[in-house]
Order: sequence, then C-alpha cells, then structure tokens
Amino acid sequence: MTEEASLFEIFYCSLLAPDLPPATVGTIVTQARARNAQHHITGLLVFDGMRFCQHFEGPREAVETLMRRIDRDSRHTDVRVVYRGALATRRYTGFGMGLAESEGPHLMAGVHALEGEAALKHFLALRPSFDING
Repeated sequence: MTEEASLFEIFYCSLLAPDLPPATVGTIVTQARARNAQHHITGLLVFDGMRFCQHFEGPREAVETLMRRIDRDSRHTDVRVVYRGALATRRYTGFGMGLAESEGPHLMAGVHALEGEAALKHFLALRPSFDING
C-alpha cells in the first residue's frame, strides 16, 4: 500500500492551559516538528493567543498516535476532535508542520464554533490569510 493510499487527517481545536503563557506554543511546535517529520506527519497549527486549531495528516497509525498524545498533553485543555477521516492526497506539501498566529480571536472563535466537515472547510478557506511560519 502506498503512503497516499493510507493517508489520514485529523482536525482538532483546543485551548491553551490557563496557567501557561502564549510563548509556550513555540516550545510545542519546536518539539512537534522533529517528531512529526520522523512519522511523515505534515500540517498546520494556528494559534490566536488562547485557542489552537490544528489540522494534520499522515499515515493513519501515526496520526492517531499523535492525537492521543495531544489529548493527554496538559498544555491543552478542552481538546475536541472536530473532523477525522481518510485523505486522498496531502494538503501540506510545502512544509512539515507550519505555525500561524491568527490576528485577533474572532477567526479561531468562528472555527471553534463549527463541527465536522464544515469546521474543516472553514479552516481551509482561511488558510491563505495566515502568515505561515514553516
């Protein structure tokens, strides 16, 4: 089976733990980039100072393992998987794990309010407006 045939994606939203400074996100991304590259996971994490929205893709087992790790990570609260499913081709090929900071909380609040494919489509539509650091 080729990698493309077994691609899987997860899109989740969470909140930064209230006792942590927003600068914690830099540490999270630095640690994640190396680990995700080893497991052929690519994606984008968007942070607005309080809310995370992350969309990532890769081999199904690696993606599910990563989601379990995130769910147990005390730096996140209110972790909610919004969408998960098989994926035909990668959406993130220009970088491993991109980080973007959203300008103001209204964009991510709108994504957090949605569920399922509607939330994922809204997030993907916003992607061109993000200044992605990959």
